[in-house]
Amino acid sequence: MEFSISKNALQKELGFVQGIVEKKNTIPVLSNILIESVGENTIRLIGTDLDATLRCETEADIKASGSMCVSARKLFEIARVLPEATVNFRKDENNWASVKCERSTFRVAGVERDTFPEIPNFRAASIKLPASVFKTFIDRTIFAITLEESRYTLSGAKFILDKTGGRMITTDGHRLAYIERKDLGESAGKEGLDALIPRKTLAELTKLTASYEGEIGLAADENHIYFEVGPRLLISRTLTGQFPNYEMVIPKNNDKTAMFDSAALGQAIRRVALMADDRSHAIKFHLADNNLHISSQTAEEGEARESVSTEYAGEDTEIGFNAQYLQDFLNVASDGQVAFEFKDGNSQAQLRLASDTDYDYKYVVMPMRL
Repeated sequence: MEFSISKNALQKELGFVQGIVEKKNTIPVLSNILIESVGENTIRLIGTDLDATLRCETEADIKASGSMCVSARKLFEIARVLPEATVNFRKDENNWASVKCERSTFRVAGVERDTFPEIPNFRAASIKLPASVFKTFIDRTIFAITLEESRYTLSGAKFILDKTGGRMITTDGHRLAYIERKDLGESAGKEGLDALIPRKTLAELTKLTASYEGEIGLAADENHIYFEVGPRLLISRTLTGQFPNYEMVIPKNNDKTAMFDSAALGQAIRRVALMADDRSHAIKFHLADNNLHISSQTAEEGEARESVSTEYAGEDTEIGFNAQYLQDFLNVASDGQVAFEFKDGNSQAQLRLASDTDYDYKYVVMPMRL
């Protein structure tokens, strides 16, 4: 195999594939990427960790068709430092690859093509969604996914697309993020979609959609979900198991509401959280007429207090929260008004963006006992 490719195109595609490739080297071949020719002027780069697979295609000048399997990390490191020029690849004996760019020459060890895992067959993408909308779904929910590996069914996002609209839900047992758009129901088709998408897949999708303005294609089978983002295809195993009944968690009778400027509230919580306990991140909300008093304290280090003006007229209420949970929501909240809805100091509270009419975005967080 032999081909030439621009340095920028090579580095860009390797950057995407890099995130998928197996880092722990439990199966050595998974630290490699497969490069193969497709037709006369396209090469395909494939990386996989067996759970997620990314296939990228880009233009190249192919002199001899074929395929090669080489180290993803080493190739990406080389691509990053090459001069802005054409890069020439040639497959040598014993699966080694020669890489030349102007005066630089590298030889990279490879492995047999036959040892690389088979890629699941791609089903034609029957569902189309705006990439910007799907990225917003991920950005506003991914932070609430649990990081505990033992909680398998919570280690991804529940994504539902049907005639009523599109919804994404995540939870770690202490908080829940929910986002919905009704107008996506037109894209659902006959079958719709209901899948548990792993966290890693969502993280890679945010990279793929960051600079992509078109539509993404979606399809699913019994074990996989497929995302077509322009010339790139991301294939992911779906999680199995029973996702919690999220509708039971969303409060129905929170009858008290306080309105805040999201930026002002976020900055106040960030400052007060500096004196919160390092493990619990506990802060206290004291709501009074048109004022929220936020405080934190630790016996060893001291305390902090701050007041934030609010539109609230009701009885005085004290609620404890994990400051990090509130900050996670406010970090992705757009500028504008945030509605803080609650019942009392012992029940789950709900935050939502009052100024966002495009999305139904809710964030439910459990209170802490102080």
